[in-house]
Amino acid sequence: MNVSDPTATTHGAAQIVDRGFQRYDGKRAGVVQAVWSVAWQSIRATLGLGRPARHKIFPVLAVAIAYVPAIVFVGVAALFNDILDPSEVADYPGYYAFITAAILLFAGLVAPEVLVGDRRNGMLALYLSTPLHRGTYLVAKGLAVVLTLALVTLGPPLLVLIGYTFENAGPDGIGNWMVVLLRIFISAFAVSGALTAISMAASSITDRRAFASIGVVLLALASPAVASALVDGAELTPNWRLIDVFSMPFELVYRVFGEPGNFPELSTLNVGLVNLAWVVGGLAVVAWRYSRLVVSR
Repeated sequence: MNVSDPTATTHGAAQIVDRGFQRYDGKRAGVVQAVWSVAWQSIRATLGLGRPARHKIFPVLAVAIAYVPAIVFVGVAALFNDILDPSEVADYPGYYAFITAAILLFAGLVAPEVLVGDRRNGMLALYLSTPLHRGTYLVAKGLAVVLTLALVTLGPPLLVLIGYTFENAGPDGIGNWMVVLLRIFISAFAVSGALTAISMAASSITDRRAFASIGVVLLALASPAVASALVDGAELTPNWRLIDVFSMPFELVYRVFGEPGNFPELSTLNVGLVNLAWVVGGLAVVAWRYSRLVVSR
């Protein structure tokens, strides 16, 4: 419906000639498209796309740190293909040891940017006034965090695989190549899933981006020290290493590739279960916090 105002008001150079409203008669894409739209906009905001240059500094730095070793390894394989075996340059699960700083930086940056900002600037209420509810909103945000983290957990080892393949230093045969590719995908999203749940849990507790980021980084740095003190210092059972929230996702990567990893005394089952526990526990904290959150529409 459109209602014209016969008493148009002139004030300076501005003139109100019409006012009213009308129903939206465009295409309605549904909840799935709404979830993807929110996820995509969150990814853009996190990477600083469409924002001033200062918002791009940390994302670009983290991505650069993650990809530089891959470029170096592929270059070495190209120059010394007949001398070095690919495993002597960089094995796929061991590659993550070179980019832990980039992954940690992203984990501490992405979720606070994705979640905290909406609560502080009122966008959460706006999102919930659409067909999205709290559950689908969190699905969209979780998808955004996982996909953004995939830039540093999936992209670099995938680049190594592709680079090795073009230099005839990759896996032998299409079957082995597909197995390695599948392992890379599983490993990347195992790391992304655990860190997504933990960083989202920290971001749901505080309304300060800096506090959430610091909390993620401190947890990642403190848990390995505590686990080492309990096992190596107090000589407790090696299973206490499982509380190392930062190392266990990368330990799971070794097990995905069929290697013993850095802590061969731990069973693969326990490593997998503790990673699952961190994911479930982190997401449970997020769901609990948002279920109790009062949002004014």
